[in-house]
Amino acid sequence: MTTLDAVKRNKPESSAEELAAKELVRMAAERGLSLTGPDGLLKQFTKTVLETALNEEMTEHVGHDKHHAEPDRGTSNVRNGSRSKTVLTEPPHRRR
Repeated sequence: MTTLDAVKRNKPESSAEELAAKELVRMAAERGLSLTGPDGLLKQFTKTVLETALNEEMTEHVGHDKHHAEPDRGTSNVRNGSRSKTVLTEPPHRRR
């Protein structure tokens, strides 16, 4: 057995996160999508993760999913409103 064979056998298995990331990068390359830039994979993925996390946090906070609330609740708020939001990921350019 060579040293390279030993290294291959002792390499830990990839985590679920690593496997998911590799699959996303593979799919992006397949579609000609760049990894960075205004329409790149990282921007799209960051947006999706943030929106999903915020929606899950809101669901936990109010105790029900969007558009679904118990009929006997004490409020008429069913989380049916929406508005666009902007998340700045790069610092603005400074003017002199």
